[in-house]
Amino acid sequence: MPQRCCVPGCKASGGHRFPNDPTLRMKWRVAIRRTDVKTKKLWNPGQHDVVCYDHFLATDYRRTLSGDRCRLTENAIPSVFKFMKTCSEESPRAKRFKSRSDASLAIPLLINDDSIDVQYETEIETTKEAQESIIINDIESSQKSKNIQCDIPSFGKFSIESFKEDNKIINYYTGFQDFDHYMMFFHCLGPSAFELEFKCTLLNPVDQLFMTLIKLRQNKEDIELSMLFQVSQSTVSRIIITWINYMYFQLKEINIWPSQEIIKETMPSDFSKKFPKTRVIMDATEIPIERPSNVESQSATWSNYKHKNTLKAMIGCSPRGAITFISDSYGGSASDRQIIEKSNLLDPASQSFEKGDSIMADRGILVQDLFANQGVQVNIPNFLKGKSQLDPAEVLHDRRVASKRIHIERVIGLTKSFKILKHGICKSKLQLGSRIVFICFAISNFRKNIVHRNA
Repeated sequence: MPQRCCVPGCKASGGHRFPNDPTLRMKWRVAIRRTDVKTKKLWNPGQHDVVCYDHFLATDYRRTLSGDRCRLTENAIPSVFKFMKTCSEESPRAKRFKSRSDASLAIPLLINDDSIDVQYETEIETTKEAQESIIINDIESSQKSKNIQCDIPSFGKFSIESFKEDNKIINYYTGFQDFDHYMMFFHCLGPSAFELEFKCTLLNPVDQLFMTLIKLRQNKEDIELSMLFQVSQSTVSRIIITWINYMYFQLKEINIWPSQEIIKETMPSDFSKKFPKTRVIMDATEIPIERPSNVESQSATWSNYKHKNTLKAMIGCSPRGAITFISDSYGGSASDRQIIEKSNLLDPASQSFEKGDSIMADRGILVQDLFANQGVQVNIPNFLKGKSQLDPAEVLHDRRVASKRIHIERVIGLTKSFKILKHGICKSKLQLGSRIVFICFAISNFRKNIVHRNA
């Protein structure tokens, strides 16, 4: 079955297929003025697309040696067209070609009829060459633009020094406000950072900490960190494991549990009026983890509340918003009561509480009996206890508790800006899960505030 001509507006069948030579093929594509419907760019013909005989001049053909057949000359280009005007607005380039061709075609009509065909053919060739030149230039410009877009600036090997003047980048990767804030934290870890058992000669300790914080803050894969810092993937893994253990033991030495005097001195005035005996605000948090391979571990870490495998920890903060208690992390199946029972809060030797202190907690933390021996009250929202509704005084009390207990929710929410706590801890780092949770919450204490000044 003959193939229909691909020239716009032509309904003839049969013709010549597009040449294989790229340059000549491009000239044919330019000449027929066909654009792709989807991309709006120059149309690209298929294997069987043809241009019919009506679009070629007689001079474009040559006879074979037998004389009974005509073939296209080697550089023949279709040049006979009757393009129809469209209703849509013409582009400036089309208008330029139209005005130039119309003006040139009008001149020979005033002279004689013999010059019409010659002038017409000449102008078509000129217009065709101009179109071809412009389209090819557009293609080259487009290619240059692509090259420019792909030319992404490279920072080379990642180093904290490279972003020393860029506070946004430092905050994005580490959570610290600026370079000085970051270095303050590094020096707080002590000079032993230069004497770790595993030493990497390719990265100094400041950049090793930088890599570890990127892992915690942005949850980057080890292979990506190896590319950024230009070290092997195994080196990245060993650096991160070393620094997580190092930071855990160093930060664990800091006594974050404040005395009763410090709590009173730093307690906000409104908090002091409504709940002056509050020593700590407590709440539990769960961190998703990759499902363990061991069946018993899967059962121990399964959380009925989150419907996934998690680690669970109890977090406490002062009325001012500083984190004052971070428990060890347990499987998601552990209850709030079990976590508190295993903590040192109930140990009389720790002297965590004094008689008359109060703990503010969520309704689900039922540990009043555990602290009763120490004379500590657990302040939680009221239960209905068979009543259809709470008394007005109880409703007012619950609202006041909720307005103050939001501090611990803010602290936990801000700490989970460390994406490793939000997106999940992988199997390879699961044994360090409890230490990772502790480090992320401990680092949050280096934050200047939990609420922005303009909030």
